[in-house]
Amino acid sequence: MGRSTQPSVVIVGAGAGGVATAARLAQAGMKVTVVEKNDFTGGRCSLIHKDGYRFDQGPSLLLLPQLFHETFRDFGTSMEEEGVKLLKCDPNYNVHFHDNTTFKLSTDLATMKQEVERFEGKDGFERYLAFLQESHRHYEISIIHVLKKNFYSYLSMLRPAFLPYLLELHPFESIYGRASKYFWTERLRRVFTFASMYMGMSPFDAPGTYSLLQYTELAEGIWYPIGGFHKVVEALVNIGQRYGVEYRLDSPVSKIQLSEDGQRATGVVLEGTNEVLDADIVISNSDLVYAYTDLLPPSSYSRSLSKRDASCSSISFYWALDKQFPELSTHNIFLAEHYQESFDSIFKKHQIPDEPSFYVNVPSRVDPTAAPEGCDAVVVLVPVGHLLDASNNHMGSGSTAGVTQDWDAMVSDARQTIIKTIESRLHISLGPHITDEVVNTPPTWKSTFNLDRGAILGLSHSFFNVLSFRPKTKHPSIEDMYFVGASTHPGTGVPIVLAGAKLVSEQILEHLHMRVPWQEREKKMGEKDVAPLDQPKVLPLLNRFQWFIALVMGLLVSLVGAAFGGWDWRQASFGGDW
Repeated sequence: MGRSTQPSVVIVGAGAGGVATAARLAQAGMKVTVVEKNDFTGGRCSLIHKDGYRFDQGPSLLLLPQLFHETFRDFGTSMEEEGVKLLKCDPNYNVHFHDNTTFKLSTDLATMKQEVERFEGKDGFERYLAFLQESHRHYEISIIHVLKKNFYSYLSMLRPAFLPYLLELHPFESIYGRASKYFWTERLRRVFTFASMYMGMSPFDAPGTYSLLQYTELAEGIWYPIGGFHKVVEALVNIGQRYGVEYRLDSPVSKIQLSEDGQRATGVVLEGTNEVLDADIVISNSDLVYAYTDLLPPSSYSRSLSKRDASCSSISFYWALDKQFPELSTHNIFLAEHYQESFDSIFKKHQIPDEPSFYVNVPSRVDPTAAPEGCDAVVVLVPVGHLLDASNNHMGSGSTAGVTQDWDAMVSDARQTIIKTIESRLHISLGPHITDEVVNTPPTWKSTFNLDRGAILGLSHSFFNVLSFRPKTKHPSIEDMYFVGASTHPGTGVPIVLAGAKLVSEQILEHLHMRVPWQEREKKMGEKDVAPLDQPKVLPLLNRFQWFIALVMGLLVSLVGAAFGGWDWRQASFGGDW
């Protein structure tokens, strides 16, 4: 079938990945339409407004700032020019332990020296710097070889430029295990591992690679967009509209339309009206498992996806306070006394721990527009297990080994526990000053955003859910069907999803033999895409042990590839970028 002079694309979902992809493809000359089930853009990166208070519904801090700046630079503009003003949060966090001791996390080296030595002694700071060096390597290798590279097949993991670095990422050790090599006190092991929750994983299960999150916080800082995180999405929507992107809100999709032989995506069908939007390319920015199971024909692959490990969910409280509490900084972490047990409760029992670790964000501390004068807006995120089955019943889903999820009871218990914990550790009385409340639970995350099992961060990031094992940006058998978002490559988190939007946009444009504007801009500006770490190591210099590991990895990839649905030799060729 021949294509028109201006190829058309329909994107399902106006989350961060959808709006970024829309703007990129429109910039390249495609006719882009974005359809969104809700009456707002941003998905989880949206805002809740309540009587003069403003809350970030999902992400409340901006990490990996260079990936954001790169996205806007690719459009020939900047965040500042688009009205996005970032403020650096200092300190990064105040961490509160069960015995009322605290730890201040900061990008300031003098502060960190003092804080680390308080717990670890004089030689502790040197070990902290060694931890920072390792996490820096994780960060740089991941940016260059994972976030900026697509993984088209299982052989992509064997790229000569990537394979020598694989072991340096410590994918077979946990974050907690790696941190324990540098920090000798239990408190600091917890301080430098709780960020695994950004991936929706326990620090005892998350691969050591993800210490890169601690690195970006400690080296690049935590940032907050004035006006809320949605300001970033809003700016990308505006850029896209300047290039001609059409947004259709309140337009849920009932299914993705396929050709008669089922081999090609040809558009989408809108729910209710049955209106058909034809397109040359279809991209899903909806939850990946939902897209495969609800929008596309059932298949063995979709069934296998629904059985993969998912990230956790959350009970999130959005509290309007009639008073300010300066004892709470912008970002606060309250850690449970029984740290590992609390994570086991979430990830093994799919419950809320008796004593949960939780995160408290006070946007009004750094941005006065978030609350009326003299008041505070407070967001509390309590990690909990995801739904046990596909039920959307508010009282919870079914049971696993006799476990029942009663969300009304869990919300009530969580509210009391949080207020009591903050009261005892900070000596403030928050409860009487809560004048209004909004709550999100796993069932509401599922119903509002079509999140499979209510998992707020999509599929897990265990080793067999990343790199070549993570669902691809292109459908394995349906032509012209692509995916962008948290559960597809490269992974979850807004900056990671923005990197994914760039990857899938380039994949589509190369498939259509169209120009890639941002690559042309980089060449004109003389920017180099290759950093020192990007220079491939010479394979003959690998020692015998590394060669042995490489061979084992090759065998493992082959076996797992077969287990995950067979080996596709058409995609496993050695040509191109693997």
